Amino acid sequence: MTFVDSHCHLNYPGLREDTTGVLARMQAAGVKQALNICTTLEEADQVLALANAHPFLLASVGVHPDNLGVQEPSVEDLVRRAGNQKVVAIGETGLDYYRREGDGKTDDFGWQQSRFRTHIRAARAVSKPIIVHTREAAADTLRILQEEGAFAVGGVMHCFTESVEVAKAAIEMGFLISLSGIVTFKNAKQVQQVAIEIPLEHLMIETDAPFLAPVPHRGRVNEPAYVVHVAQKIAELKQLPIEEVAQVTSANFSRFAAGALGARH
Repeated sequence: MTFVDSHCHLNYPGLREDTTGVLARMQAAGVKQALNICTTLEEADQVLALANAHPFLLASVGVHPDNLGVQEPSVEDLVRRAGNQKVVAIGETGLDYYRREGDGKTDDFGWQQSRFRTHIRAARAVSKPIIVHTREAAADTLRILQEEGAFAVGGVMHCFTESVEVAKAAIEMGFLISLSGIVTFKNAKQVQQVAIEIPLEHLMIETDAPFLAPVPHRGRVNEPAYVVHVAQKIAELKQLPIEEVAQVTSANFSRFAAGALGARH
C-alpha cells in the first residue's frame, strides 16, 4: 500500500533543516512520491534542485496569489521554467481574499486576478495542469478559470475548504479536489462533507507541509509522512478500506502529473 503527497513545501523552514530525515520518514510511511510546490520565482531553483536530486520528488513552478514584494511572473517566465521534465504543474496560483482583509486593500484584488490569469495562460501554453489555491474567493476563482479556458488543461483545487457545490463546479472543468489534514479536524464539517460526497476518483490527498498537520500530530510541523492520516480519515468517512483510498488517490495523482486531466470543453 503506497500513498502520494500531492502538495508540500519541502524547502520551507521546519522541513529544509532535516531534508534527509523528512524524506526517509516519508518513504518509511509508504509515501512513494511527493510534489514539491513553488510559491515564488525566487525559490524556483531550490524547489527544482530538490526534485532533480530525488527520483520520487516532482516540482511545480508558480507564485502564490498573496505573495507581495516578489518577482512578478510573466507567461514567458513560467513557460521557460516549466520546460524541465520534473515540473509537472503550474502553481500554486489562484486567489486569496482572506489574508488581505483589514489592511485597507480589501476591495483591491485586481493584481491577484491578473497574476492568476498569467498562470492559467502559461499552463495552457505548456499543456500542464494548474494548482489552484482559493480562499474566500470561490466565485471569482471559478469565473476566471472558466474565462481563461482552464478546462483545457485541468488541475487541482488544493487544500480544499469550500462547499460541495464549489467542488462539483471545479470537477466539471476537469479539476481534482485535494484534501489536506484539515479533514481530520473535529470542526471541519464542510471539508468532511466534501470527502463523503465527492467520488474518490475526483480526490487527491496532501499535507501542505509544513502547515496543517493532521490529527494526531496537530500543532506540530507537518511532513509528507503524515499524509497517511489524511487517507485514513477519508477511508473512515467514506467507509472504504484505506487500501482503496491509497490506490485511487495515487492513480489520480498519476493522471494529474501526466497532464491527463482537462474537460476539453
